[in-house]
Formats: sequence, structure tokens, C-alpha cells
Amino acid sequence: MNKPFLIIQLRPEDSTSDNEFAKIKHYGGLADQEVQRLRIESSGLPGLDLDSYCAIIVGGSPFDISTPETEKTAIQRQIESAFNHLFDVIVERDFPFLGCCSGNGLLGKYCGVSISRKYGEPVGGVDVSLTEQGRLDPLLQGFPDRFRVMLGHKEACDEVPNEAELLLTGKACPVQMFRLRNNIYATQFHPEGNAEGFIVRIEAYKHHGYFPEHTANELADRIRGEDTPEARLILKRFVDRYRERKRL
Repeated sequence: MNKPFLIIQLRPEDSTSDNEFAKIKHYGGLADQEVQRLRIESSGLPGLDLDSYCAIIVGGSPFDISTPETEKTAIQRQIESAFNHLFDVIVERDFPFLGCCSGNGLLGKYCGVSISRKYGEPVGGVDVSLTEQGRLDPLLQGFPDRFRVMLGHKEACDEVPNEAELLLTGKACPVQMFRLRNNIYATQFHPEGNAEGFIVRIEAYKHHGYFPEHTANELADRIRGEDTPEARLILKRFVDRYRERKRL
């Protein structure tokens, strides 16, 4: 039997977590038997045997990594510490990993990059641009120089991690996608994102400071016009690449 993809989620709301999980499966082309789901927002991240999985995908969360340590909840501190231990193994083995939004911040912090609110972006669609290294990457080959992605984040990596390749950049947020070694990826945007899923998140997080609460309906109306096929293709290519455990 083929090894499954491990989907790690940090969202405390069933509505956003279930929608995110469904979109990762749908746009990744993943069947139920190909995935194992792990929600860690309340119980923390357990020890993992990477030999049991073909790859790991980490979704978003309402946690802010840039929050001062003294103000973080115990579960957030536990999760961040556990991810640092997990990254020790992932980086050593160059194990296939895709961190989306929060997964991007967790990996960036592990790599020693400052995570701050300097490059936060409002909820919605934005254009990102390929770098020279991005044009060569197997997940992005043949993509247009610029394309649309969906995102919404209060914090981001202030710079590209050492020894990482910047693959996608943006005007308001320079670090939109990077790769560490050959198989470890992170995106500031949500490759699984679509209008319906983002509207679910707008409703769930309208009190979390991503946007003024009174603009939620207007924001949802704008989101309905967004389409991000290239971003979703990144997810599909990641799944296709590591379903067969091909390493370069």
C-alpha cells in the first residue's frame, strides 16, 4: 500500500478546518485513502515517524508567530517547539514538505528569519511574480511570469531564509514562495484557496484583526470574483511529484 500524505491542520474551527482539508484533497487530486489528517490546534503535535508518510502538507491558522512569547498560549508555544523538532528531521532528510501560510511562517522562523507585520497583506487576491529560480522549479515550470493567488496574513517572513531559493515574489510581500534544499517548500499564500473557502474563513475570522469587521460582506463580494488556477496547480504538482516519491 502506498504511503499517505499527512495533512497537518492548526485551525480551531470545524468549519474552516473541514473546508481547508476538503480543498487540499480536491485541488491536490487526493483520494480519501491517500491522506491522513492530523488536527493539532488543541492537543499539539505528536512525535511523527516520517517513514510512515510520502509527504507533509501544513495549512493555515489564526496563530501569530510574531506574538511576543509571553503572550502566546501554552498550546501555541508547544506547537512551535514541536515543529522545530520536526523540521530538524525534515531538513536533515530533505523530506517532502509544503507549508502554506502558517506553515510558511513556522519554517521561516525555524530557519532564523524574522517574522513580523512589516509585509502583512489584506484578505483577497494578489499578483505574484516568478523569480529566475522559480522558472526552473518543477512545481512552477511553464507558469506565466505573473499570476494570481489568494491570501490574507498579518505577518510574513522579512527576508528569504539562508540557503533557500526564492521562487515567487510580490509587490507588497517579497517572500511569497521559497524552497529549502530540493523538496521543502513554503508559500505565503493558500494554494488550496478558492472563493467559497475564503468566504468561510472571512466569516470565521472577522473578529481576528485581518480586516475591519464591518467590511466582511464587501470583502466576501470581492472574493467571489477571484480565480487562482496556477496557485492550485502548485498543490497538484506537489502531490503528483511526491505521490511517486521522486527525489531530485
